[in-house]
Amino acid sequence: MRKTLRSRILFYFLVVSLCGIFLSSFSILWGFEDHFNDYLRENRERNTSLIEKAVKQEYKESGNLVNDEIMGLMHEQAMTDNLFYRVYNSNGQLMADTMNMHGMMGNMDVQPNSMLSEDYQFEIHNVSIDKNVIGSMKVFYPEGLIGEDFAFLKTIKQNIYIAAIITVILSFLFSILFSKRLALGFNKLSRTVQQLQEHKWNTRVPIEELTEELKPLGQSFNDLAESLSKEEVLRKQFTDDLAHELRTPLATLRSQIEAYQDGIWEPTPKRLQQSHDELMRLVRLVNELEKLLAAENPQIKLHKKEIEAGKIAALIENQFGPAFLEKRVHLHILKSEKEYRFKADQDRVIQILTNVVNNALQYSPAGKSVMVEMVEKDYFVGFSIKDEGVGIEEKDLPYLFERFYRGDKSRDRKTGGIGIGLSIVKALVDAHRGEIKIDSQVNVGTTVTVYFPRK
Repeated sequence: MRKTLRSRILFYFLVVSLCGIFLSSFSILWGFEDHFNDYLRENRERNTSLIEKAVKQEYKESGNLVNDEIMGLMHEQAMTDNLFYRVYNSNGQLMADTMNMHGMMGNMDVQPNSMLSEDYQFEIHNVSIDKNVIGSMKVFYPEGLIGEDFAFLKTIKQNIYIAAIITVILSFLFSILFSKRLALGFNKLSRTVQQLQEHKWNTRVPIEELTEELKPLGQSFNDLAESLSKEEVLRKQFTDDLAHELRTPLATLRSQIEAYQDGIWEPTPKRLQQSHDELMRLVRLVNELEKLLAAENPQIKLHKKEIEAGKIAALIENQFGPAFLEKRVHLHILKSEKEYRFKADQDRVIQILTNVVNNALQYSPAGKSVMVEMVEKDYFVGFSIKDEGVGIEEKDLPYLFERFYRGDKSRDRKTGGIGIGLSIVKALVDAHRGEIKIDSQVNVGTTVTVYFPRK
């Protein structure tokens, strides 16, 4: 048999079921037979005691050991319970004998089963009154079960065997159904995994058809498939965007260089500057890709040290001050008398804030303002950057940290972005074991909050 999950479940379930069936069946059978033999023994002792009492009573009344009534009682026990007696007086003289009935019963075919044992055991009981022995009784009884006792026990055994066989059959059938039902969920998961390996991104596991134990696994798989599907969409989108970003400056450079080669254009400083600008677009694109790869490197090394948030805010103000003045956007740094200290890589923190503040500047119209505030939460210290820009649509918020995602592609091209900046920010924040959240409303503004652990 193949070592499949279903075959193993079927095998173990059958082993447990059969062991339980056989143990319970044989324990019932043996226990019942022992109790039945005890019952017969007690019944025999009770009958013997009855005859013994009758003999004593008769001796007290008449001086004889037996009478017709006692003989009738012994004959009745011989017929019904296969108990035979020989009664002797104190001199050893035989006074009564019902063993001769054994032969008569055999001739009458009272004992029809030829397999019954003909061996009889006997017990000797001394009959005494006031410690004076007045006689003795030799009680004969069959060594095994015969007659109705044997038939009764045989019927019980047959019923137990039949019940055990039926239970085994039912156990086998239910084991097959149970193993099939349990393995069905794993088979569905296996098939969907294979379909996902074949790049069928819309493949999903039917959760409602799984057992309660497998539903979390199925839901996790569906979440993974959904994530891979989104990643595939983003990958294709990025490939298209990257091709476009590369095609435009390359086409421009090619046409300009060919114009120089053909003598159509003179290499004037202005035209050379245009060619240089297109080349720098390519350089910036490659640099951003390199930054993303470096930020997402799981082995990225952080040179952490204790940092005061106010000093970082001052550096950002000095760095972006001229750019904000040029665009006529007000940069407002909310300073605090309290010192906010945390442990982080200062260069990476500045890189994170530079990306966020630069986005706020680019998407804020002239006359608006950008506010930077130092915040704290539990064991975290961070920065809140709030702008009054164009905002972000709600449908785009869940994907802002996805690599290469851009909600408004035309707007991003105008600002020079390719959708990598926030991916770099998220990777660097995760490297610090920090948190980042974005709240935004269209035509109202966006608030980006970045937290770093204090230690």
